[in-house]
Amino acid sequence: MTKKCVALGMQPSFGFGDRTGLATPGHVASMKRCGEGIAAIYPQQSIREMTRTQRTPTEVMDDAMNAAEAAGWTGPIGADADHLKVPNDVDVTAAVGFTFFTIDPSDDVDQKADDYDEATLREKFASSKSDASWYDKYLGKSIKLDTGTVIDINEEACMRAAVKYGKAISRALELGDYIKQVNEKAGNDYEIELSVDETDQPTTLAEHYIIADQVLSGGMKLVSLAPRFIGHFEKGVDFKGDLNALEASLNDHAAIAKSLGPYKISLHSGSDKVSMYGLLAKATGGCFHVKTAGTSYLEALRVVARHDSAAFREIIDFSRERYDTDKATYHVSATLADAPTTDQADDKTLESEYLEMWADVPVGKGFTKPGRQILHCTFGSVLTHDKYGKIVHDCLKAHPDTYIEVLDDHFGRHLDALRSGM
Repeated sequence: MTKKCVALGMQPSFGFGDRTGLATPGHVASMKRCGEGIAAIYPQQSIREMTRTQRTPTEVMDDAMNAAEAAGWTGPIGADADHLKVPNDVDVTAAVGFTFFTIDPSDDVDQKADDYDEATLREKFASSKSDASWYDKYLGKSIKLDTGTVIDINEEACMRAAVKYGKAISRALELGDYIKQVNEKAGNDYEIELSVDETDQPTTLAEHYIIADQVLSGGMKLVSLAPRFIGHFEKGVDFKGDLNALEASLNDHAAIAKSLGPYKISLHSGSDKVSMYGLLAKATGGCFHVKTAGTSYLEALRVVARHDSAAFREIIDFSRERYDTDKATYHVSATLADAPTTDQADDKTLESEYLEMWADVPVGKGFTKPGRQILHCTFGSVLTHDKYGKIVHDCLKAHPDTYIEVLDDHFGRHLDALRSGM
């Protein structure tokens, strides 16, 4: 590996997670063909994913960078150390050259805050006010956005923000300071993304404003922020919800980012959300980041389905056994009853029901088959299994052209949809 990763700044960017270490050639192919004007992040993996796939930060970095160089990529490359929670996460990723540090303070978010009645809310606020010394600064504030929307930070909105995100903001600032210290000491350029999307309820405009203003005031080198948007962003399927309402919400969130930063609006769980990519790109004026991960693993299974259908059937059976356990950390709605068992369908039907074929759905509608979620959530169990992990890796190594082909097509559709709004 000769080339180093860089901070990408305000360029529109797209992150390609790779859980096998073999997907980068296909990612590069899609970027060469469709990604003009969008910067690439090839090394991208969370600490959680590294644990589940038994990969190290060094392996993630080397696999992606060596493959990008071999595939002839000459553009800048960012590297995303995703979902960082503690200082050690920063240490091990900064040491090998990651430049894009995604802070995930979700463990400190009060997930029930939106449902508290007034009495409970006041009680919770009284016990957590020490984590929200900023409360008086925002109480009663009214902000008019360029969209015409007015954010009214009344007492209830301010208290709910304090209860829901007070500890999380403090944690984010602490980890942001640590990221700064580690990288400045090493002389490395870096940038920070803040993820507040892993919550049960959407991030309100008042909450977005307070969170962003606080971390920026605290000196965080914020390049992008990932709110929890309205609607449903489940793994492996397209956006579920009202696209018109989402468009209005995206416009407002983007207006906050423009007024306070600017910084990019980031879409997590971005895989396969084709129907709303153009809206995101248009609303942000190209100031966006999209993060994908598990969808490249699903395309790896497509290679297995096409070259070793018997093995694909075994992986489906195993994934169905693991699904109810492995789905615990994911926001998904698919049940085992939603997809056929292997004794109920032929090979072509199984590929369609569990991986979905682009040709089966209208352009811009993405994926609809819930079987994808069953395979998505069980990636760790499959890839670390002595038999099935080897089957997947051996099949990808034996048929690299097929993997490049399906990834090029798959991500080309993502990138084309984004460019349609730029």
